[in-house]
Amino acid sequence: MNRLKGWNTLRNQIFIGFMLVMVIVLISSGTFTYNQTSILLRNSAERLVKQTAVQATGKLEALYQQVDSLLMQVSTNPSLQSILTREHSGKQVNFSERQSLQDVVRGYEAYGTGIRSLELYTEDYRRLLPLDDALLQDRVTESWIYQADEQKGKLVWCGLDPRDSTSVIAIRSVRLINRSFIHGGYIMLRMDRNYFELSDSLRTSDEPQRELMILLDGAGNKITADFLADESLIAEIGRDDETVMIHGESYMKIQQQSDVTGWTLVMLTPAKYTTEGVSVLRTSIIVSIAVGGLLFLVSSFVLSTMITRPILNLIRAMRGARLGNLKLNPDTSSTMEIAELNYSYNQMVNSLNEMIQVVYQKEIIQSRTELKALQSQINPHFLFNTLEAFFWSLDEKGETELADNVVAMSGLFRYVINRSDEDEWVKIGDELDHAERYFKIMEMRLVDRLIWRIEADEACRSIPIPKLLIQPLVENAIMHGVEKRNEQGTVVLRVEAATTPDYTRIMVIDSGPGMDEAMVQQLYATLQDGKKIISNGKGIGLVNVDRRLHLYYALQSKGIMIQSHVGEGTTIGFEIPNEIWGEL
Repeated sequence: MNRLKGWNTLRNQIFIGFMLVMVIVLISSGTFTYNQTSILLRNSAERLVKQTAVQATGKLEALYQQVDSLLMQVSTNPSLQSILTREHSGKQVNFSERQSLQDVVRGYEAYGTGIRSLELYTEDYRRLLPLDDALLQDRVTESWIYQADEQKGKLVWCGLDPRDSTSVIAIRSVRLINRSFIHGGYIMLRMDRNYFELSDSLRTSDEPQRELMILLDGAGNKITADFLADESLIAEIGRDDETVMIHGESYMKIQQQSDVTGWTLVMLTPAKYTTEGVSVLRTSIIVSIAVGGLLFLVSSFVLSTMITRPILNLIRAMRGARLGNLKLNPDTSSTMEIAELNYSYNQMVNSLNEMIQVVYQKEIIQSRTELKALQSQINPHFLFNTLEAFFWSLDEKGETELADNVVAMSGLFRYVINRSDEDEWVKIGDELDHAERYFKIMEMRLVDRLIWRIEADEACRSIPIPKLLIQPLVENAIMHGVEKRNEQGTVVLRVEAATTPDYTRIMVIDSGPGMDEAMVQQLYATLQDGKKIISNGKGIGLVNVDRRLHLYYALQSKGIMIQSHVGEGTTIGFEIPNEIWGEL
């Protein structure tokens, strides 16, 4: 623990606080910059890949257009149109006519690139070319035939040949020009799948291969690819995931579907190529954070030392101070707050040195005064014994009333003079007995002008209360209430349970002249300021009672409460809790 306390200094707190703030700022800004830049780099790479995919798709569209133009020429050939028109009219062509048509078709096959064969079928699916009697539904599925009928003369790219996986099939419905373009038959094209190879045309000879391309038909079958792709890999590529794992390496997938064929071109780019600049960026950010942290480490240490050194000098000056030998701190600081602190300390030292001298002189005077007072002090026991002797003498002579007053005075003195610490708290019953003795003595002085009584609940007499808290209120009521009247006056001391639970109310009620509202507010202000009510010192008892209430009960007591009206007397009292601090 002592080692930990040694580290818990202001300089270390400032240093660590600055470092934590700087580290948080550097890491937060570095992370934000890294994430945003990584996203920009990744988006830029994706845009480039998409541009490549668009170029490849455009190349394919050009190939599709070439094939479509060739088949359009074939389907509009006069010889082919004539033969299909006769077939549509119900006149079957003979073998020699079919053979002559074969020479025409072979000329188109030789003209086109990548064409393996052209097949001609009638509208009832009979094959005219090649020269056999196969049916169209034996070569392709009915769904493809249905699509060709729906397209009404447009080329339909079906996909891989079910009989030959190295060929691609396209089919087209032939429309008879002389018969208002009604359906007259079908032309089926078989293309070499290598015809759709695009990797060499999209990449220069000295550029390393990055992207992998694969062309899939509408059913998800591979048309062509520039890498080895088995069925499981093709199935994974066909999923909707944005990345694909190929031979343990992650690839980003970009898909581009052709509106003409419905085929999908998939481009796969290694993920590491899409973020080539991220590693450099990450290294730069880490180096920047390290250099910035080191610079801030040094500057924080220097700054914290500059701030705390004057404070440490001031602490050493305070520790070296001794009572009666307080020394000024000569160090100065350019920092305004620390300079003000040092100035305040020096000012306080000057004030304390002056006060010490004043107190020292007062102590000397006080000691001399107390010595003289002790020399002339009457022994309390001598006083009590003398009063008891008066009592017995008066009692023997039959002066009972006067003897009772002497006993009351003796009890009053004994209650007041006893100053032992254990008598600081008494019970309300003890205070009431003391007030009763005071009433008797004042009754002897005022003769028949004073009427008094004590009204107290028996349950309240055992409640603890600070000593001599009630008697000043009784004295105030007699002095400012009864004595201010020319006729007879009444003072009532009442102790009862308060409206607040577990509280007791003590009130002194007199029938004096009373006070107006302005005087009551002035009295409250005087109690709050703690000053004497009048300049001659009278009324200080109320101030002392109010101070002691707040001192002993803190927030548990509201202090003295005053109620008074002109001509109706005055009520002064207070409320105290029944229990305070457990035990006395």
